[in-house]
Amino acid sequence: MTAFDAQRPTWDEYFLMLAKLAATRSTCLAFPVGAVIVKNKQLLATGYNGTPSGSAHCTAQGYCYPGLSSCDASITMPSRAVHAEANAIAQAAKHGIATAGANIYVTLEPCLSCLKLVISSGISEVFYETPFNSGEKALVRDSFVKEGLVTLKQIQLSEATARRAALFLLNPTSVARPAVAEDHLTWDTIS
Repeated sequence: MTAFDAQRPTWDEYFLMLAKLAATRSTCLAFPVGAVIVKNKQLLATGYNGTPSGSAHCTAQGYCYPGLSSCDASITMPSRAVHAEANAIAQAAKHGIATAGANIYVTLEPCLSCLKLVISSGISEVFYETPFNSGEKALVRDSFVKEGLVTLKQIQLSEATARRAALFLLNPTSVARPAVAEDHLTWDTIS
């Protein structure tokens, strides 16, 4: 392995970063979440959470419901958002893309409704960054795993990968550049 190979993100990190980029499109005031569906190391579909297509975005109007700053500020009002996983699966379906045997990378562990949708769409493995389910919900989730319906794995970006990704996001990438020291955030700085 060369020094350049060591700087490349793993496949899991790569797809998690794409899910995190999808989350930047979220229109939800409570939790920005992103998801990508992948099969054989190829991206099939992306999704982020927000209101249904054609509905006013919570971020645009500054609230979810009149008098309610965000959906998680109420215990009675349901969220207006379509979850990131559901949007990614819907995008795949809308474009005739089969998800059977695929994996999904999500910034937040799927809620039970989305996990059931993931399983029913044939997605076999879920990679997530932040845990969500606890208590009885975790028991239901774990029963699906025990039945062999799906596998779940929590993953994280390494700090080195995140720093390198920041370089690519903050600087032009399609230009010749000198080697970069790992602890610097510009192409121009070499230690």
